[in-house]
Amino acid sequence: MDREAKSNHITWHAGEIAHRDRQRLRGHKGVTVWLTGLPSSGKSTIARELEKRLFDTGVCAYVLDGDNVRHRLNRDLGFSPEDRTENIRRIGEVAALFTDAGIVCITAFISPYRKDRAAAREAVGEDAFVEVYCSCSLAECEKRDPKGLYKKARAGEIPEFTGISAPYEEPLSPAIRLETDRLSLDKEVDLIVSHLTKSGFLQKES
Repeated sequence: MDREAKSNHITWHAGEIAHRDRQRLRGHKGVTVWLTGLPSSGKSTIARELEKRLFDTGVCAYVLDGDNVRHRLNRDLGFSPEDRTENIRRIGEVAALFTDAGIVCITAFISPYRKDRAAAREAVGEDAFVEVYCSCSLAECEKRDPKGLYKKARAGEIPEFTGISAPYEEPLSPAIRLETDRLSLDKEVDLIVSHLTKSGFLQKES
């Protein structure tokens, strides 16, 4: 559901610092690494390990995690299709700001709908958006279930639960596909860092 601006009397103010200058200060480019997948597919674990790996090598990185964001910024949203769309819309805009600031923004959200992920990509910019699909079988996700959410969903205690009573639309052509029920955490992070390096995001601006 599109939400129109409530005021037409606002103006976007450009800053005095160019995007390229921010990149030069950071020593690398800004980019959004968008992790998507079923609950318990490994998104948050990978995001935190990737953030640490990048930080340890001097890269400014920050994780936007689904649960954390819903504690504050999106605390007014539930899990209806409309609220899920608004949740991702807001995150896409926040990720765009982080990326413009020259930060490696790592997001860990189920983001079940393709159209919402496409909107986030548009907000950030095609050239600075890396979609990472954390592919994991439903059976393995249920087996992991660290928060006991699948069990509650099966019992009818959690309505509109992705993978059980709400849909998940797999990415059609993600930049990276991680088979998280087969790969080690180190290998998963290696693959993302390798992609970021080859794509020029971690190279110092000249």
